[in-house]
Amino acid sequence: MVTVTNASEAGRDPRRWWALGALVASMLTLGFDMTILNVALPTMAGQLDATTGEQQWMADSYVVVFAALMLPAGLLGDRFGRRRMLITGLAIFLVGSGMGALAEDVNWVIAARALMGVGGALVTPLALSVLPSLFRPEERTKAVGIVSAASTLGLPLGPIIGGWLLNHFWWGSVFLINLPMAAIGIAACVLLLPETRDPASPRVDTVSTALTATGLGALIYAIIEAPTRGWGDPLVLAMSAAAVVLITVLVLRERRAVRPMLDMGLLAQRGFLFNTLAATLVMFVLSGLLFVLPPYLQAVLGHDALGTGVRLLPMMGGLMVAARAAQPVVDRFGPRAVVSAGLVVLAFAALLGSRTTGDSGYGFTALWLSVAGLGFGFSVVPAMSGALGTLPADRAGSGSGLLMTLRQVGSAIGIALLGSLLASAYRDRLDVTGLPAGLTDTAGDSVVAAHLIAERTGSAHLAASANGAYVHGMTLALLVCGIAALVSALLSAAFLPGTAGTTGRRRTESGGPEMAAVKTDA
Repeated sequence: MVTVTNASEAGRDPRRWWALGALVASMLTLGFDMTILNVALPTMAGQLDATTGEQQWMADSYVVVFAALMLPAGLLGDRFGRRRMLITGLAIFLVGSGMGALAEDVNWVIAARALMGVGGALVTPLALSVLPSLFRPEERTKAVGIVSAASTLGLPLGPIIGGWLLNHFWWGSVFLINLPMAAIGIAACVLLLPETRDPASPRVDTVSTALTATGLGALIYAIIEAPTRGWGDPLVLAMSAAAVVLITVLVLRERRAVRPMLDMGLLAQRGFLFNTLAATLVMFVLSGLLFVLPPYLQAVLGHDALGTGVRLLPMMGGLMVAARAAQPVVDRFGPRAVVSAGLVVLAFAALLGSRTTGDSGYGFTALWLSVAGLGFGFSVVPAMSGALGTLPADRAGSGSGLLMTLRQVGSAIGIALLGSLLASAYRDRLDVTGLPAGLTDTAGDSVVAAHLIAERTGSAHLAASANGAYVHGMTLALLVCGIAALVSALLSAAFLPGTAGTTGRRRTESGGPEMAAVKTDA
């Protein structure tokens, strides 16, 4: 196997466009998985008797592992070969998907999702990092656009494909669909992708990786378990304290490191800090919404799985339209104005959604979802571009890695915090009068469980109470989203630089992997 070490050598390789097809297959696989599970969670909750907390772990186990391992995964690819590690990541993702399809209880699904997070952490940074080695600068922008489009295409297709599968097969089919996609990606990488590596890359810091995983995991555990156990529960308090200690040790260790894995010093730069804050907030809101919306559409409004997936499209459509239109608007009005305005639009959409009632119907939901999608797109793309634009050339890699990691942390906390707020409000508002003692706790686990009990017992009152309680919890979560977006908008308007840095413009024009991250994650 010939190892490709520079773009000029790769630029003469006639296989480079076929190799791009391998990357497209890899990113499309992960793109599906980003949204397909959210549609499946209500169905899985009913068939696996999963509580809201267990549903949160099914979503968050992937994100926590992904956030903790993404940076070391990139370093492993640099040192041992990006093609080799990309194939390894797809193979791990394939095995995890197979485990998920065959799982018979919630714990195995959570374990399978965590294993898939390991694979996803290897695939995402490596699929982007090989582009500079494969393509010359004049070809790179086109290649970045193709890879980005592959992942972005998975966002709207995931809910539709997931909904169709759930309407025709069992819930494990949403995992099974990953197997042929991952297998195609592996075959394409083996046959078409040349090996690339960077022998000068720093070693993987296993201690910092462990601190990241355990600290974030302890924090998410405390947030998810608090509604059930109570914030004063000794275990919740112990996990919260452990999270603070572990994350503090991580920050201190990284600040002293000569070549840190997480370059915390970049957060001292105003432009990077507040752009990163805005991008992280967007992921907090987006991930939280994708968690709380499917049960509302499926259990409360009564749509089937496919109908639920289709009804998420207004938000996806608004996001994709705004993401494509953001750069010309930034060129005209400047990044500070666009990021701040996008966050205000997002805040307006969330506050509008917080006025939802049990009788609102889908038309009202589609309206504020479309507005929310526009807010997402107009805030996250210029915020990420602005953050990357503040980075000096010698810290571009560490800065983009820190940005992507913090966004995944925002996603994990969004699912945990907003899901826990909803679960607590739902349980407090639910009226279980007249239910046998054994069914009271089960009905309080989730709105799906309450509807199953109402169907078995013929209790229309319980179903109506569950709907009202869930809508109440969802509106509280949306209110928190709106307030958080508004505060972030005010901070952005006050502290973001008024113009983009020249460093960021150069990288945008060159179409480097950092901008692929901007487009792909949008």
